[in-house]
Amino acid sequence: MDTLELLLKGERPNMPEKEIKLKRLSKACGGDIVFRLRALSFNRVAEIKNSHAGGDMEIHILLAGVVSPDLKSEELKQKYNAVTPSEMIKTMLLPGEIEDISREIEKLSGYRVTTVEEVKKK
Repeated sequence: MDTLELLLKGERPNMPEKEIKLKRLSKACGGDIVFRLRALSFNRVAEIKNSHAGGDMEIHILLAGVVSPDLKSEELKQKYNAVTPSEMIKTMLLPGEIEDISREIEKLSGYRVTTVEEVKKK
């Protein structure tokens, strides 16, 4: 079977997901704080890059890629005295945590990892 036939026969892959535990927040809250992350599509990444090229791109990648908990919830914004989800993230998380979570979402999306390999001729 050639490559085209394999692509046509195979299932369309789901977006990869993973769960991460936030150590500092888990300690502060007295229980495991777990975020479920999902890869972003090419179009979503391009949209974020175009809209937020001047700054806060990592925050918007984080907001788009965190499936759970709902970081846009009114309750969280109220808890952290924030008007927007971006503002809430900046208050709730440390800069390094924002970068780490954003980087994990980028890895799930195929960035910062090797996703191809050379085919060696026999």
